[in-house]
Amino acid sequence: MTDSLLQDAPASATLPEWFRSTKTAAASAFETLPMPTRRDEFWRFCNIKAFDPQDFTPARPVAREISAELVAASNGLKTSLGSFVFANDQLVARRAAPELAKAGVVWLPLSEALVSHSDLVARYFMQTDSVLGSAKFQALHGASVKEGSFLYVPKGVRLSAPLEAFHWLAGSGQAVFPHTIIVAEEDSSVTLVDWFKSAGEARNMACGVNDLHVGSGAEVRYVSVQEWCRQTVSLHTNATTVAKRGSSIHLGLHLGGAFSRSESLSRLTGAAARCDMLAATVADSAQEFDQRTLQDHRSPETYSDLLYKNTLYDQAKTTVSGLIRVEPHAHKSDAFQKVRNLILSPDAEANSLPGLEILADDVRCSHGATTGEIDAEELFYMQSRGIPARDAYRLITYGFLNEVLERFPCDTVRETLQETLRARLRSH
Repeated sequence: MTDSLLQDAPASATLPEWFRSTKTAAASAFETLPMPTRRDEFWRFCNIKAFDPQDFTPARPVAREISAELVAASNGLKTSLGSFVFANDQLVARRAAPELAKAGVVWLPLSEALVSHSDLVARYFMQTDSVLGSAKFQALHGASVKEGSFLYVPKGVRLSAPLEAFHWLAGSGQAVFPHTIIVAEEDSSVTLVDWFKSAGEARNMACGVNDLHVGSGAEVRYVSVQEWCRQTVSLHTNATTVAKRGSSIHLGLHLGGAFSRSESLSRLTGAAARCDMLAATVADSAQEFDQRTLQDHRSPETYSDLLYKNTLYDQAKTTVSGLIRVEPHAHKSDAFQKVRNLILSPDAEANSLPGLEILADDVRCSHGATTGEIDAEELFYMQSRGIPARDAYRLITYGFLNEVLERFPCDTVRETLQETLRARLRSH
């Protein structure tokens, strides 16, 4: 059945030779690499059986009437410079403000960018090896990827509003492979929001990759909103590279799916580079969220800050395993890692595995993880003011997670994420 998943791996002859060769090599690597097991350090506490690619086939195009419905349902930011809508790895709608082209910004579906900007895409397409355990799944993505967003922002261009892309998954027993590449040249600035959504309830798979390349003095703000249906299994990997004086913010809002694994690598390659890694998760029923991170300091005076917050209801389970690594000669680096778990059920399970690997002198690094319940005094105080217990629980939970969203500097994006979070919490 693995063969059926890779049956359309060979790329069209209209695409560049390097891309076809890359897909062929990735297919071979996928077949060769072993499936991970819970004995592997990067898969500890993980229900690896939930993520079996043999159960799925490549997603098929959706009917025209369904595409129209999905486009109509693609409501995200109140203000943006444009949007893409993908359904089962096919572009079904696009909108782009004229100022993007005037500024020299290249924002294209990956399939088009491979043809019109082949050399540029080749420089950035999947250039970072998997280091957090998902080499086999990254190979699967490389063999199967067909569509996604390619965003290139030239030197000195600072976009006045965010962009967004919707990735829909429809049907049953199908797999999609969304891909996002952001390249921000020197002193540029860009914000992009990816929305991952399902059309109906059915068991499907998503295996996505996003690569962020932040030039000297550039700013990249990236948001991933995961709202797959409750039967979807997903794995998304992120690799961020930040050059001298550059800064990146990567925020993940994790709400959907049956089993969801996210891996995030931030590599600070230039002096005074900065990255902020943020995530807010709502887990209930039997949902499982597995999050693996690496803050890799490779140059002096670099700064990283991770804040992950999880709320757990029912029999939900979360795992956050994060490592701060300070490479030799990355002196005067500052690195922080904070994981907070709010347990709202005696049957929920939260695992936190922070770590440090410091190979340089004169650094400041700290990590911490806490797991707790709602404070009884805080709940009593709210009820004494006439707030019903259920509303009080919801308000406390929202306030707990909103600390993460408040860290995002774009008002338009932050307010939309807050509305999305409130909607998710209304069922509790």
